[in-house]
Amino acid sequence: MAARHVARGALTAVNGTTAVGLLIALVTRSKIRRGRHGVLIAEGYRLKVPPASCFTVGSVILTRRSAEWLLDEQRRDLFDHEHHHAGQYAVLGPLFWPAYWVACGWSYATTGSWGVRNFFERNAGLEAGGYPTDLPLRPWLLKLRGPSATRSKRRPPGNPSPG
Repeated sequence: MAARHVARGALTAVNGTTAVGLLIALVTRSKIRRGRHGVLIAEGYRLKVPPASCFTVGSVILTRRSAEWLLDEQRRDLFDHEHHHAGQYAVLGPLFWPAYWVACGWSYATTGSWGVRNFFERNAGLEAGGYPTDLPLRPWLLKLRGPSATRSKRRPPGNPSPG
């Protein structure tokens, strides 16, 4: 497990995304602390965007709150969610940004939520990240899919006949 965290940290350092996270922390005068699993926590982030209580850039989790708040056992799922994003940065590097925003656009266009159908948020755990776990598709998308999109293809229980 520790080797995986070291590899993730090395990859995000080499691909430059951790440097961008540290630059954001520096510009916003956030205080850098060490977190679990080799991530850094930039506490006291002050900008209004994004509106989330925390977000990740490379192996840096930026939070409006304190590192202690994020590392508290009550928020283990949130920390793990953000830590999972650090792994996504390790794999994609700077390509994470356009891929993430395309996924946000898809999710918003189909449900009105930036996260519900966003591959990266789903993969990191929607509930842990504070997103709803499911929302209905927007009406325009249901119209495109046709009337069969609203009907279940499963037969009712106890009805063995195909028709």
